[in-house]
Amino acid sequence: MSEALARRQRAPRRHDREILALALPAFGALVAEPLFVLADTAIVGHLGTGQLAGLAVAAPLLTTAVGVFVFLAYATTAAVSRRVGAGDLPSAIRQGMDGIWLALLLGTVLALAVLPTAPALVRLFGASPDSAPYAITYLRISALGIPAMLAVLAATGVLRGLQNTRTPLYVAVGGFAANGVLNLALVYGAGWGIAGSAWGTVAAQCAMAAVYLAVVVRGARRHGASLRPDAAGIRACARAGVPLLVRTLALRAVLMIATAVAARLGDREVAAHQVVLALWNLLAFALDAIAIAGQSIIGRHLGAEDADGARAACRRMVQWGIATGVALGVLVVAARPLLVPLFTSDATVQDALLPALLVAALSQPVAGVVFVLDGVLMGAGDGPYLAGAMLVVLAVFTPTALLVPVLGGGLTALWWAMALMMAARLVTLWLRARSGRWLVTGAVRG
Repeated sequence: MSEALARRQRAPRRHDREILALALPAFGALVAEPLFVLADTAIVGHLGTGQLAGLAVAAPLLTTAVGVFVFLAYATTAAVSRRVGAGDLPSAIRQGMDGIWLALLLGTVLALAVLPTAPALVRLFGASPDSAPYAITYLRISALGIPAMLAVLAATGVLRGLQNTRTPLYVAVGGFAANGVLNLALVYGAGWGIAGSAWGTVAAQCAMAAVYLAVVVRGARRHGASLRPDAAGIRACARAGVPLLVRTLALRAVLMIATAVAARLGDREVAAHQVVLALWNLLAFALDAIAIAGQSIIGRHLGAEDADGARAACRRMVQWGIATGVALGVLVVAARPLLVPLFTSDATVQDALLPALLVAALSQPVAGVVFVLDGVLMGAGDGPYLAGAMLVVLAVFTPTALLVPVLGGGLTALWWAMALMMAARLVTLWLRARSGRWLVTGAVRG
């Protein structure tokens, strides 16, 4: 066997070890995050259909308000990992600190905006008169935790860029455990109802942010990185995040349009949609574990001027995405009879939920490739393309979803529209990955 052939055979195993070392802890951390919403859904769901329908409107509004700033994690991961690949660790941490300061600033502004506009937002997204008061209560209380949520995003991005996904795992597991205990104690023990669920989540998020900040600050001091806010650095982080913000806004618009359509189908349908969406988000974040590994690995390879290594890692991660998507889809189909009663005891909601959940399960292999390629291009800093591609996907999805109630379709038809959206994302991302135009090397993407 030639030495060249031996190296080619060893390369996939090396990539597998590297992907697993980053993806497994990231998987645990990512799964813990949507479990906050799942825990709220399971606990609130047994208070009544009105409360669950209120949560179905408020929770996507909150996750959208926070999720549009996910570039605080993704852009920071890419920028920090490039500098790690180039061997400039102090600069990498300084980049991360700028991202954290930006997160705290944006979080404060966003919380102040959500508090007075909560009733209008709830009405805009079609909450019924019975569910609207619950939605407003949950949204207003949860808004107080937004600065902490954004700080968690930015600090997580710093650690991922430093090739450390274990610390986010420990913090996320601890936060999920605290959230569950607090929710049960405040919702049922204290009798606060849906307000108790919101307060429990706020407290857990603030505790997570405090732990993350302590870890990052300790690392900054160890490597001599300044902790003071730097206006130029903060502005640079904001500019770098704009394309990813556009991309995320378009993606969140898809999810909000789906929720608005479900709300107009009726309380039964939107309650079932909330459960399917929560499970779909759980699966999406689980698949994103490989994408998180991709962001760190691709950024490091490109920072080290290793385009061939980045290309090989991309190919291997796509294979992982396909296999993981198939496995998750099969798992959801097999577990449907157990999952549905966990979230609601209403037989009519269960009837609407079952077929929609099957459609979500069937789309998982496509989702596996989509999330991996999304992570690869983020790790390469290819934000402008991701923004344009997601706008195209939004243009495909919007009329399809809006036609569902017009044509008399139900929740299952709406989830077929979601599957079409994922197929459109696959096409746009695959074309870019094959082109190789994302392979730009150097400590800073030019």
